[in-house]
Order: sequence, then C-alpha cells, then structure tokens
Amino acid sequence: MKPRRPYLLRALYEWIVDSGEIPNVLIDAEIDGVVVPKEHVRDGQIVLNISPQAVRNLNLGDDYVMCEGRFSGRSMELILPIISIRAIYCRDSGQGLAFDDEDMHADDDAAEEPEAVPLQSTESVTDEAAGKGPDNDGPRPTLRLV
Repeated sequence: MKPRRPYLLRALYEWIVDSGEIPNVLIDAEIDGVVVPKEHVRDGQIVLNISPQAVRNLNLGDDYVMCEGRFSGRSMELILPIISIRAIYCRDSGQGLAFDDEDMHADDDAAEEPEAVPLQSTESVTDEAAGKGPDNDGPRPTLRLV
C-alpha cells in the first residue's frame, strides 16, 4: 500500500490555505536530500512558510516537496523529501498534524506508516528560535503533541 504522508500533507495544505491561514512545515534538515538555507536551520530543524504568497512553483509530490523561496532577498530552490516533513500546521492557530518518526518505503513490507498526531499551539518561542523572517512580524507558536 502507498504511504499516507503525501496525501495527508496535500489535504492539510489545501485545508489550511482554504481557511485563510498560513501553512508552515517543520522540516528535519538533517535528512539526506534536504536542500534549505543552512544559515536558517536551528537544532537540525527549520520551519518554512509554504503559502502561495511565500513560495513559487510549489509541487507537493509523492516523494518530494519542491518550490522556490526567498531568504534574505535571494531566491533559492527548496527540496524537501517527504520523510523530512515532521509537521504541517497553521502559523497563527497552530492547528495541524505531526508525523511520527519512521522509515517510509512503500515497497518495504516491514515499514509502517506514520501515525498523524494533532498539534496544538501552547506557547510562543523567541524570534531567534522561531527564525523570524521578513513576512513574520511576531514570534511563531511552538508545537506540542497532544
């Protein structure tokens, strides 16, 4: 059976955008194949705004999420293997899903699909830890698994 993560990611992205919210993804930047600006990675992770206003040519594929984003005024192609995406959530409300750590190989019978875990925003983080960007005037909410 095919992995659920790409389908859940696309569905949550559409729900967040249709709700007028800003979709953020939490990326494990230490996964092989991740291409993000390393200067914005904190503790091996980066949070990216993937709203239609923030990125161009967004492709939510089965194996990768790819798009073009701007960081400190320069354009960069972002490559995010699906397995590197740890969560997708609304920037303001914190609603979304987190994915359990697992090895996602559709052709491996022993691999198990991740459990989707609802997220809830509970506290704010500092601007430095949040990776405050030009389109973000305030701190981003933190995530707590419930």
